[in-house]
Amino acid sequence: MCEQKNCWMQDMTRKEHLWNLARAAGVTAVTAWLYYRSFLMILPLLPLLIWHLRMMEEEGAGKKEKEFQIQFKEAIQAVSSALNTGYSVENAFREAQKELKLIYPEGARISKELLIITRQLQIHVPLEQVLEEFGERTRTEDVQNFVTVFAAAKKSGGNMIAIIQDTVRQISDKIDVKREIDTILASKRYEFRVMSAVPYAIIGYMSLSFPEFMESLYGNVLGIGVMTVCLGIYTGAYYLGVRMVRIEV
Repeated sequence: MCEQKNCWMQDMTRKEHLWNLARAAGVTAVTAWLYYRSFLMILPLLPLLIWHLRMMEEEGAGKKEKEFQIQFKEAIQAVSSALNTGYSVENAFREAQKELKLIYPEGARISKELLIITRQLQIHVPLEQVLEEFGERTRTEDVQNFVTVFAAAKKSGGNMIAIIQDTVRQISDKIDVKREIDTILASKRYEFRVMSAVPYAIIGYMSLSFPEFMESLYGNVLGIGVMTVCLGIYTGAYYLGVRMVRIEV
């Protein structure tokens, strides 16, 4: 069973992985040239490349998880609608799979999961087991909470429609809160990206406008040491900035 972050990284396409690698390599190459005037310094800066790549992959995985949360909300809304029209719980999931197949492509995570669920139901796997395996595959809090409440209600003979509708409301409220937080932080994230590019812009401007002044920082031990210290300070500040604008709800 995969870890939560790795589960969502598996949803990323090869094109997305390659794009993240290209971006990380580009940032490292620019860093090597601006700070050391040598692309050979990419080799000592490989840990920086790996660090950038890891953060980009985690950001991509986070986007996939957020997309799935919206998909899951729509899926249980479809299940709730089917139950309201008189379908059994098992058939409600089958109807939800048919409905969401019209909305999402086959490659979407919710399409794959609902297809697995309906196929397991066809071979008479108990619904509680099917949903437990669904929760284990996604490792998502909303799904696992739904599975726990659903299983308890089914065993005790609770009102399935009311339970699912209540779950939809809770998930919708949670997604709304996340969207509000994302909206509030959007401007701060943009400011952070701009501020992150400022040191590179300053070094580039100084190199073009005052090449004689900057020349003393390259090709000698003292200059390399000064630029390495500056890069270390910048990297530490960048890491703190990333942690500050990344809020998990």
